[in-house]
Amino acid sequence: MLEKHSENEVHVDKLEQGPTSSIAFGLERLGLIAVRAPIVSCIVLLALIVGAVFGIYRIKIDDSLSQLFRSDTREFRQYEEVTKKFPAEEFDVLVVVEGKTLLARNNLEKLRDFVTDLQLVEGTRGLVSLFSARQAPAPGKLPAALFPAELSEGAAYDKFIETVKNNEIIRGKLLSEDGTLALIVLSLDPEVVGSNKLTKTVGDIRALMKEDLGDTGLNVQLSGVPVMQLEIRNAVERDGLTYNILGILAGCIIAIIFFRKISFMVAAAFPPMIAILLALGALGWANFNLNMFLNVMTPLIMVISFSDSMQLTFAARDRLIAGQDKFTAFKNAVLVVGPACVLTHGTAGISFIALQFSDSDLIRKFGEAGLAATIIALVAVLSLVPVFGVLLVRNEKVFAVKFQSADAGVQALRNFCYWIAVRMVGRPGLFSLIAVLFVGGLGVIYANLEPRYRLADQVPDKRQAVAASDRLDAKLTGANPVNVLIAFPKGESLYSPETLQTIADVHSTVEKAAGVGNVWSLETLRRWLAEKAGSADVATLKEYVNVIPEHLVRRFIDAEQDAVVVAGRVPDKDSSQLLPIVDKLDSELDAVRKKHPGYEIAVTGLAAIAARNSASMIEKLNHGLTIEFALVAIFIGLAFRSWVVMLACILPGIFPVVMSGTVLWAMGEGLQFASVVALTVSFGLGLSATIHFLNRLRLESKPGVGSALAVERATVLVGPALILTTVVLACGLVVTVFSDLPSLRLFGWLSAFSMVMALVADLFILRPTAMWLINLHGKLQGSDKPAI
Repeated sequence: MLEKHSENEVHVDKLEQGPTSSIAFGLERLGLIAVRAPIVSCIVLLALIVGAVFGIYRIKIDDSLSQLFRSDTREFRQYEEVTKKFPAEEFDVLVVVEGKTLLARNNLEKLRDFVTDLQLVEGTRGLVSLFSARQAPAPGKLPAALFPAELSEGAAYDKFIETVKNNEIIRGKLLSEDGTLALIVLSLDPEVVGSNKLTKTVGDIRALMKEDLGDTGLNVQLSGVPVMQLEIRNAVERDGLTYNILGILAGCIIAIIFFRKISFMVAAAFPPMIAILLALGALGWANFNLNMFLNVMTPLIMVISFSDSMQLTFAARDRLIAGQDKFTAFKNAVLVVGPACVLTHGTAGISFIALQFSDSDLIRKFGEAGLAATIIALVAVLSLVPVFGVLLVRNEKVFAVKFQSADAGVQALRNFCYWIAVRMVGRPGLFSLIAVLFVGGLGVIYANLEPRYRLADQVPDKRQAVAASDRLDAKLTGANPVNVLIAFPKGESLYSPETLQTIADVHSTVEKAAGVGNVWSLETLRRWLAEKAGSADVATLKEYVNVIPEHLVRRFIDAEQDAVVVAGRVPDKDSSQLLPIVDKLDSELDAVRKKHPGYEIAVTGLAAIAARNSASMIEKLNHGLTIEFALVAIFIGLAFRSWVVMLACILPGIFPVVMSGTVLWAMGEGLQFASVVALTVSFGLGLSATIHFLNRLRLESKPGVGSALAVERATVLVGPALILTTVVLACGLVVTVFSDLPSLRLFGWLSAFSMVMALVADLFILRPTAMWLINLHGKLQGSDKPAI
């Protein structure tokens, strides 16, 4: 039987006489344009590459931590308003110093020297530390510094340290209760944070850490939004280079191993590489910003384009072995395989279009970029594979004679594919029933996955920022801010009795809220003055607000003095754990709102936005994936003009998604942004194998040819290329495991696993299902008319 298939491959000229209607409506003929003038095409390509290089240099990196939640919603607009009025948190570097000997006299002296040196770092606006604390003020005088110029010794020093640890301003806020962790809040100039100067500034801070505290035995780490943004920026740049190199190497190595000719390796592997270059260049000229999702665009383009370039190269190779000249071989490869290539890019495009229904600007931009890259990849593959083939392939007759008798690698794959096909078509009804039950069971598990989100997943977890944030979670109730905005009604001033009472009530509510700590506001200063100075009058409060440095005042009072913030902090927990804390706090503030009508009181901050919006956004993406199942099936069915094809592609399309979801469930993971986007995109990409098989099955399904024989022939002819491309694609995606970004690592391995599962579905689910449906169609029609 296998010999018949091999003989059929030799007489490939008969395959071009198959169905005349194109499933791609003739769009595949785009690939024939460049073949007519290959030299001119290469000159045009060179010009496009030069333009793409300049476009790549235009790409900027979006390292904002709020990028996922950027949307046109009331909550996000309010968050942006708060960050404009109270921008301190966006520009704060958190220096976390920890050690059991932190408050030892020598270490404390060196820590004070370090704080002094930090104020001299270029780009620093000011800082807050335990050395900022003041003593109780004497009547009519400004309060003296808590720390004297010369520290005492012996018992007097021990007594002084107890005073420091009990100071209400710094205890639990800038110094942990046990005195082993100190927090230094370093405010940077906004211009520095938004430019390349940030690298130098953070580098200077690290140099001071080593110079001033290197011999103290204390552990010093950096966190805060600027540090996280810098680590994201560096990771995105580093990962982009890694993905390009490893993905390209994987494609070239596997292509050269199986094709054993440089010309075929170039024809198969170079078009995807050029597609990457052209797509990234186009994104640069279109002013797209590189971010944690767009950074994975390189392996995605490789995935989209390499599968089809391999199919085209395999088809042309078979025709060359059959004796056709290179022009005819590559032309026929485009005509026969090209329609499936158009359709695979079409399904990938639908996957990216589905992302447009997300509430997140970031995910919608990723969808737009992916759609543009898909179109560019299609044009590049259809045009460049035949151009490179025509220009580089030499001595076709010698090649045909050599590989007719010596093609062990590909022949081994064909033997494997034939072995599977024979068994799958043996009992198609039984295997189809098993597939339905199995996929249905996995679907139930997938449906029970819960949305998950942590801010730390956006930040490199192998760097200092996350580790320092974890220490703040453990010692100072958290590093992530949750703010309560209080906007005054017209006619009320900052120091009116009603305003001060509203601030006091909100402050009291926030500090009593479970899960929220490290609460700061104007009320903190007011209470301290009442307790230590014995005065709570407005004049004294104004006096102290006026002597506080401007950058400190702007942390809780806006410049127009018509709004204030009560700032608290929460640990970096999963959004499902933070949401009850945020909702309960918001509910408890209702009593304050009723007591003080006219004052706008709103819970905001990045942690609050993430807790409220992440679950609903992930669920919407997941629902969009369900809709995508139906849309893609209908699209493929219309393209093939066959209800058999529409039904046949459903199970193998769903299987990789629900199987991947089951793996997440077994690992105790939920659905994150990265995993839902990975599954959405992988569904469209994974159908590439299905479409190429169905296209070949369509060509093989002729009157008088049994359905079993048609399935076996199609499997043998397209199977080797499908297996090889899946290996390459999985390698191209799995390189993301080298990323420092947890979300990208999840995206990469889950996408790679989905691609492998798509191949499994194609081999073990699609074939028996397709044959069973073909047989059913035949019974309904009462003839041997092809069902596809």
